Amino acid sequence: MAADTTVPAVQRARQLILVLAPDWDSPQGTLQAFERDAKGWRAQGKAFDVSLGRHGSAWGLGLHPAQTDGPQKREGDGRSPAGVFTIGEAFGYASRIDSAMPYQAMQQSNYCIDVPGSPLYNQIVDADKVGSAAVAGSTEPMRLDLQHAGDQRYREGFVIQHNAQATPGAGSCIFAHLWRAPGAPTAGCTAMQPADMQRLLAWLRPSAAPLFVLLPRHAYRRLQAEWALPAVEPAS
Repeated sequence: MAADTTVPAVQRARQLILVLAPDWDSPQGTLQAFERDAKGWRAQGKAFDVSLGRHGSAWGLGLHPAQTDGPQKREGDGRSPAGVFTIGEAFGYASRIDSAMPYQAMQQSNYCIDVPGSPLYNQIVDADKVGSAAVAGSTEPMRLDLQHAGDQRYREGFVIQHNAQATPGAGSCIFAHLWRAPGAPTAGCTAMQPADMQRLLAWLRPSAAPLFVLLPRHAYRRLQAEWALPAVEPAS
């Protein structure tokens, strides 16, 4: 029997965020939101520009079948994970935001653990609960504004569930968040302007089983029908 190359989660989803990059090495992409009705996927609002990892993208560990036709995501490689991923909880600096998504208000003691050898790898933890030794070496404080002179990148965002099984060294702490400056690349996340993030957060609903999909355009053309992804107009 041939291996199943479909992505069942896409069949169940009713909301989907699609990011397309020109190629594997591009630090820029275009994001379009989609919602599914009885007639199929329909674009929601206009597409907008996003920033990706400074070295582009690479196949991540998500809901899609393993792929071998491109780079593979590794910790610290400066690439955004490509593939199909569950959208996790929203997070930010405020006590609450305009979103139906589960939300975690971050405190100065919150860190995402990006140390591959840690038993807490790829988890957001509270140092007041797990102890300061458990977060030693992590470069991902979730209150960047308190750690780095008012940095607003994590003021609003959401988790992209790459490497949910926390395979050591396969990449961690992947988010959609605000960009440092228009077009500025990231360490591996997807970044955008605040107004676009706010619209996404207000639109997302847990009941719609929302997914995040990131692909270079050549991979999208190959996999769009097979993975039942929304059809988009070719890049001009």
